[in-house]
Amino acid sequence: MLTKKEQRLRRARQTRIRIATQGAVRLTVNRTNLHIYASIIAGEGGKVLTSASTAEAEMRKALGGAGKGGNVAAAQLIGKRLAEKAKALGLDKVAFDRAGFAYHGRVKALADAAREAGLQF
Repeated sequence: MLTKKEQRLRRARQTRIRIATQGAVRLTVNRTNLHIYASIIAGEGGKVLTSASTAEAEMRKALGGAGKGGNVAAAQLIGKRLAEKAKALGLDKVAFDRAGFAYHGRVKALADAAREAGLQF
């Protein structure tokens, strides 16, 4: 029987295979109980182009201290920040990779904030 983590990674693999065939730049999300992390990764070679997370020192200050990164408000801030960084690099189209997490709560909030800030996916 598969563990929860193995099930999530199995779901993630399917998405990554589909995105790889498109050759698109992907926005990938990882969440933990305390933080949310998002990265934009190049289609060819898998190089990280830019990233944002609630674990960064300046984001922790903006959120009001350590341990405040595990909520929807924090996810919205990260989505907006990542979209701004992507725009600065000249990226406006990405494929959303939820890494096997349900499109709900913090993952959905991050995606919606990135869309509102101008990213298309």
